Amino acid sequence: VQLQASGGGLVQAGGSLRLSCEASGSSFSINAMGWFRQAPGKEREFVATISWSGAVTYYAEAVKGRFTISRNNAKNTVYLQMNSLTPEDTAVYYCAADRKFYSDPGPADFGSWGQGTLVTVSS
Repeated sequence: VQLQASGGGLVQAGGSLRLSCEASGSSFSINAMGWFRQAPGKEREFVATISWSGAVTYYAEAVKGRFTISRNNAKNTVYLQMNSLTPEDTAVYYCAADRKFYSDPGPADFGSWGQGTLVTVSS
């Protein structure tokens, strides 16, 4: 499975961005899709994940109520709508996919990764 993330950029605090991640290759094998982020000097951290049907989602506490994950299986694409952004949200955002779905997953729970897209939030 190949994942291509896009949609990052520079935004002012309080603004919004929508990230997209398109899967190709053996996309039929995908169940869970998710987003992680990694800020400079920090470890990669979980942001959000969504089940194949889209009916089940989990979010990190830091983004709950501000970010929304969704997916369009017809387009093999997962989205991350990010609202009320703060400078603490500045990071490289990575999409990920796996055959299994886990609640509160870690990076090791995903077998396929995209290249990352940079989100910078200015104060």
